[in-house]
Amino acid sequence: MTHPWFAGVTRPRVLAHRGLVTPAAASSGIAENSFAAVATAHSAGAAYVESDCHLTADGTVVLFHDEDLSRVTGDPRRIADVSVPELESLMADRGGLVTLAQALDAFPTMRFNLDVKANDAAIAVGTTVAPFADRVLVTSFSDDRRRAALAAAAAVGRGILPATSAGTGTIARLLTAVSVRSDRLVARALRGIDALQVPERQGRLRVVTPRLLAAAHRHDVEVHVWTVNDAADMRRLVEMGVDGIVTDRADIALRALF
Repeated sequence: MTHPWFAGVTRPRVLAHRGLVTPAAASSGIAENSFAAVATAHSAGAAYVESDCHLTADGTVVLFHDEDLSRVTGDPRRIADVSVPELESLMADRGGLVTLAQALDAFPTMRFNLDVKANDAAIAVGTTVAPFADRVLVTSFSDDRRRAALAAAAAVGRGILPATSAGTGTIARLLTAVSVRSDRLVARALRGIDALQVPERQGRLRVVTPRLLAAAHRHDVEVHVWTVNDAADMRRLVEMGVDGIVTDRADIALRALF
């Protein structure tokens, strides 16, 4: 059965990477993963926002990519050492802080693709998204973090789990299975997985290949490629059979692909 996160949205899926910050917005100080960035992605017509989750010092999940604040705000402290009121002040002129709970509440038609960035955030992410599991996909580079978030959502007992995409360990096992042409190993690697979210290449290794796409599709698993900002590359990947594009420029993707 297809998870509701996928239902009713025309493919290819456009996932707005950390929301949408146009060059004009960036020049005025708007930051990625801010309330304004999510709102702009929504206004542009994106059905999905890809974002990142960290836990604050006062135990709140916020949408933020980096472990610390230095790149976005110039403050060297870690997210884990800063409270929500402090973050709200720091982000006030950068588009506004948005917590995970606020994002889910303020954008009731938006579907979220959430990357759990820190071990201590996994349980809080799972419990926060459990009531909204029909429009959430949980992922992480760490399969352990991903599974911990899903287990926390299951413990809330709302009847449906978020969708999920594979961590790097699972992807490595899948690539090995594809290379040796073992559908049994492919099936084992993809058990419980709804999507593969991968770069087209990792160094010299080509990750997205016709063989990988065919293997995933045989098992009803979608393939989404990150992070693609050139319209010609978006169209080329979709022609290959890719199901979704993760992009910093959802506005460009929506014009190029539809």
